Amino acid sequence: MHLDNLISGFDRALRTFAGASASVRPYPAEAAAGAPLASHSASSAADDPQIPPLTESDRRHSAGLMRVNHTGEICAQALYSGQALTCSNETLRRKLDGAAREETEHLAWTESRLQELGAHRSLFNPLWYAGSFALGVAAGMAGDRWNLGFLSETERQVEQHLAGHLGTLPANDVRSRAIVAQMRIDEGAHAQMAEDSGAERLPFPIRMLMRATAKIMTSTAYRI
Repeated sequence: MHLDNLISGFDRALRTFAGASASVRPYPAEAAAGAPLASHSASSAADDPQIPPLTESDRRHSAGLMRVNHTGEICAQALYSGQALTCSNETLRRKLDGAAREETEHLAWTESRLQELGAHRSLFNPLWYAGSFALGVAAGMAGDRWNLGFLSETERQVEQHLAGHLGTLPANDVRSRAIVAQMRIDEGAHAQMAEDSGAERLPFPIRMLMRATAKIMTSTAYRI
């Protein structure tokens, strides 16, 4: 465990909770030109009369889903920090850091969309961060192949989760849909990177436990 990695992890945690995440790539929602920001944004709806403004019900639903995704990105920051902290392979650590930078962009995108929707972040984010960090530390200590296996399984489950969101987000919430679509592409790439690097497939009971834990997180973050 290197001091530089510990400092980097601490800095990432501070930035995560301070809302200081930034994106190098363009904000995907901006590609949805003329899309209404939220139900109360009459001016944005007027930019493109073919895209109706969100109803209050749709706004709340989109906000709940984007809050879930924001919490997921909080967890991703913690997970990657924990994995990198205990990873002994420098090449793998660089790959983890690269994936973490993209997850930071996801965090910035979901934060921005929550603000546009007039919604709050999950109140339980510190709890989920702590739990995910502990899991990341344990995965890194288990060795490279299991570390990669945990990463792969996590990202594949997130990829499926995002696909489900694309199926339930309001059709006219093209801003949220653009963000989720790009996040899904990135998560799939992270999983593929792990698998190409020699990830070990996790045992079935562990995969099911991860799904059950994710279900609790998503159900809670959607509302609180």
